[in-house]
Amino acid sequence: MTTYVVGYRPDDRGADAVALAGVIAKTQGATLHLVTVVHSARQAGDAAELERAALGLVPSGVDATFSVRIAESFANGLMETAREDDAALIVVGAASNGLFKRFTVGAVANGLLHASPVPVALAPRGYNRKDPLTRLTVMTGMREGWQAVLDVGTTAAGRRHVPLRLVSVVEMDQHEQQDFDLDNALSPARQHVNTVLAEAAAKLPRNKVTVTLAHGRNIEEAVDGIGWKSGELVVVGSSRLAENSKIFLGSTANKILRSLPVPMVVVPRDFQRQGI
Repeated sequence: MTTYVVGYRPDDRGADAVALAGVIAKTQGATLHLVTVVHSARQAGDAAELERAALGLVPSGVDATFSVRIAESFANGLMETAREDDAALIVVGAASNGLFKRFTVGAVANGLLHASPVPVALAPRGYNRKDPLTRLTVMTGMREGWQAVLDVGTTAAGRRHVPLRLVSVVEMDQHEQQDFDLDNALSPARQHVNTVLAEAAAKLPRNKVTVTLAHGRNIEEAVDGIGWKSGELVVVGSSRLAENSKIFLGSTANKILRSLPVPMVVVPRDFQRQGI
């Protein structure tokens, strides 16, 4: 049975995380393990009340358990639980001070995005979707590591029988000269997405895979111009600076994250386990 570890706090971020975990689990048949992390047993308070509140947010048809864990940090407690559960995913909410439906990365998410050994899913502030996912989008760069991201996205889309969209983002800020040729600037990205499309189409029906080449003066403009569905989930990879089998959110992925109106999953470098 696939397990997702969900970081729960009795606040809006906790509710966002449970909502996203439920949406992802619905099409996978995964079990949720809701976890509240405290520094000491005294901080746990009324664990029974926490459990009732947490499990009360889980959508019908999704199995879930709850536990309180003592750890030095919330992020460490979630990662330790994920290892013990052999979890496929850690799910958390974004920081509470972000613009509605946009991300600001808080301390817990930041810790996970620089050390987690399993993929991390981030729920935008105010995320309250109830229906299952309708599309997966894989952001595929041209640097080493794109294969692991593609494998996770392709497998996840295949299991859920949802379309897969492959997106390559090109930032045009460095091409300000008057003789700038847009076609030449985009040519390497086009070649790459066609390679990635061929890989994905070998595993999924061709009508289930599409390619989008997004470009703008900067990453934010490119991401804004793509078009997003409310039932979408974005999958990105870690920076090449990441340690093997761990996450390290690179500058491009960080810009993408802060521009997204939909949830995002970050996959560790050289991640071997396919699917989420």
